Amino acid sequence: MIRTLAVVGTGLIGTSLALAAARQGVRVHLLDNDPSAVRTAAALGAGLPGPPPEPVDLAVIAVPPSLVATVLAQQQARGLARTYTDVASVKYEPERAVLARAPDPTRYIGGHPLAGRERSGPLAARVDLFQDRVWVLTPSRLTSRTALDRALSLIGLCGAVPLVMQSKAHDDAVALTSHVPHVVSSLMAARLGAGPPQAARLAGQGLRDVTRIAGGDSRLWSDILQANAGAVAGVLTDLQADLADLLTALRDLAGPPDRRSAHSLAAVVDLLDRGIAGLGELSTGLPGRPAQLATVRVRIADRPGELSRLLAATAELGVGPEDAQVRPADGVRGDLTVRLAVPAVVSGPLLARVTAEGWDADTEADGRPACVA
Repeated sequence: MIRTLAVVGTGLIGTSLALAAARQGVRVHLLDNDPSAVRTAAALGAGLPGPPPEPVDLAVIAVPPSLVATVLAQQQARGLARTYTDVASVKYEPERAVLARAPDPTRYIGGHPLAGRERSGPLAARVDLFQDRVWVLTPSRLTSRTALDRALSLIGLCGAVPLVMQSKAHDDAVALTSHVPHVVSSLMAARLGAGPPQAARLAGQGLRDVTRIAGGDSRLWSDILQANAGAVAGVLTDLQADLADLLTALRDLAGPPDRRSAHSLAAVVDLLDRGIAGLGELSTGLPGRPAQLATVRVRIADRPGELSRLLAATAELGVGPEDAQVRPADGVRGDLTVRLAVPAVVSGPLLARVTAEGWDADTEADGRPACVA
């Protein structure tokens, strides 16, 4: 449970989560290098300006990725909080830097709420910004259970849905789903300045949809792209190959009709069809490639309320009844075995949670017992 919270960085994300926590009765303290940003967030009702008189339960480092480790080390050295998390949209490099620099990396867990707006700053904050949105947690090999639990409590206060991932897997995913789309939006918006004078008058909703996210803070986004440059470059390389194939086809189709290749038109249709298929995966939430799954097996007593208690403990990690199968336990009369099928990256934190609550549990992957790091 979180009773006291500190937010370091009162921009859109920091102020929004402060508003959500304050609404739930948490005492929130606001810190920022920009005094006007702190005053604005406080005036919105996000919390109290200035540092707390004693360590708070959790501090949220709401700064760009390149600053996470430095700010975290500074705040740990001053004793700001008992546990720490961040909200940067890149996780791997900040995690490496934290492990190298932070006085006590066991009290830190990486975090990334997948929510935002085109506007920035505290005035753009919304108390419901994270409602029903995915909030990724990326525990390192050193993250303590207390840090995980408090981060999960914050996610619950904000109405978000927790998802546990490894930091590198997170960065590879958001390169495709967030960072490259922003780059492509910026590329398209940048072309408008070189277009025909009347182009703006002909712009429809399609162009507005494509360029909408190009209005983000350029300083923040340059920091994000620098921190995740390798993964972004990889996706852009694949996109470049698709563009090269499309250009070849279009140049052929622009030539004399008697020299056009049927293959060129087929290549254009194929690209459009693949786009439709990809959009279908996005709308249904089903990935094109299934995630690697693991099973956590938990032995529980067959008594009223025990299964409900287990499901309540697993719900904070996004594991619910739809992931569970219940069978009589082998060898122990009256006990039950609950098999929880989860993404492999969730199995470690889930195993730690249920064993800490007193249940016997183990894991298996692909039908075989597997060790969980």
